Amino acid sequence: MDTSADDNLSEEFAENRSSSETHYSNQNHLTAPFAKMETEVYGSLAALGCLCFFIHRVASRAQPTLQASNPDFLRFQRLFFIVYFPALFSDWLQGPYVYKLYSYYGFAESQIAVLYVVGFAASILFGTSTGPLADRFGRKLMCVCFAVLYSICCFTKLSPEYFVLLFGRILGGISTSMLFSSFEAWYVYEHREHHGFPVEWISSTFSKATFYNGLLAIIAGIVANFAAETLSWGPVAPFMLSVPCLVVAGIGAGYYWPENRGSVNPEPGLSCMKGLRYILSDPTTLQLGMVQALFEAVMYIFVFLWTPMLEPARPPLGLVFSCFMVAIMIGSSIYSICTSKLVKSEQVLLAACGLALCCTLVCAYSSGAPIISLGAFILLEVCVGMYYPAIGSLRSQVVPEQYRANIINWFRVPMNLITCGGLLWLHSGTENNAETNRHMFLMCTVVLAGATYVAYCFCQRFKSTPTVALVQEEPLLKSSEEP
Repeated sequence: MDTSADDNLSEEFAENRSSSETHYSNQNHLTAPFAKMETEVYGSLAALGCLCFFIHRVASRAQPTLQASNPDFLRFQRLFFIVYFPALFSDWLQGPYVYKLYSYYGFAESQIAVLYVVGFAASILFGTSTGPLADRFGRKLMCVCFAVLYSICCFTKLSPEYFVLLFGRILGGISTSMLFSSFEAWYVYEHREHHGFPVEWISSTFSKATFYNGLLAIIAGIVANFAAETLSWGPVAPFMLSVPCLVVAGIGAGYYWPENRGSVNPEPGLSCMKGLRYILSDPTTLQLGMVQALFEAVMYIFVFLWTPMLEPARPPLGLVFSCFMVAIMIGSSIYSICTSKLVKSEQVLLAACGLALCCTLVCAYSSGAPIISLGAFILLEVCVGMYYPAIGSLRSQVVPEQYRANIINWFRVPMNLITCGGLLWLHSGTENNAETNRHMFLMCTVVLAGATYVAYCFCQRFKSTPTVALVQEEPLLKSSEEP
């Protein structure tokens, strides 16, 4: 026998085996952090789900008996939700697939950034006009128009033509302004003027809306993923699924809701400027608007930051998004518990701004530890859940009824400007991604520091004159009824 040949084969086999073991060892070493991150995300979602269930139970028990058992109030809430929730659901269906659709059509990063900026710019340029139109011609009418315009926006996604998509973004910007102003303006008027329910009960509706908004977002993400990926209908499918939801919202508003109006000024442009003049002349309204603009600008910029911050660890992004939505639900329940313990809405607003400031500061210096970033992101979303019902309740007390939709849209102008600036910086390409993200979070920290300071000033002013806006509103309502 040729033993030397056998020895050579044995040595070659041993070498190959050693090389293979080294390869698998290195592969396991590389995939271990990813597997660990996935496990941490699953664990976070499970823990957040349990915490959400517990806190929601506590919040439900803490709700004042009078409003919880008032059949007229509960019936009115349901009337609002059966229209508002389909509108929100349609918006959430589209969210995860906007960028993916543009990428699917083959557009470059810079072109996609322009599409986003056009949407925000449309909200700035045309959004301030929708408020006076809603106040003059009717909030219900604007809600129906929202459903029509947003449906057309969805249909534009069927076309791969860039200018058609630009037109769709313009419609989307206008529709978003309607969604976040006309619905709230309709509800607050009906709550206070038509039904005469206590102003304090408004916070209950906004807290419920925020809680179920998070739940709707989770369901919408699952439905959108199932349609686009599992059924292989492609990234345009979620936009087509949004249309029936918008039809339900539009028909529901048109058929079930009574009409209400604010200003009867014959010139909408003049009414638009009156809303701006009111903001500038009333320090309480101005401060509340500044807090909203600064906080929500950071919230929108965060949408573009969290994925690149976590992507190196390859977490399941769908589950991370679900964690965020559950965190928002927790935040809304915390707000309900706080207000049931006689904590004022303005105090919750200040706490949300201050805590969010700490979160963005942690994010700016945690680029090497994804799990720390994830924890800060989740806590930031808890702050968002506390913020929304607080700001909604305060707007219902501070913003005069005559210009409610108009003023709410003016609040969104600086928010959109800050968001556009942040988005353009994010896609400028002058720095590496990690450095850009760190600088963006530092900028968000500065913006939230401003929001926290203004929120503190607002608390001091609102505490000393809590009914000023309500007293000022009365002559406005009377004058609007005069011939």
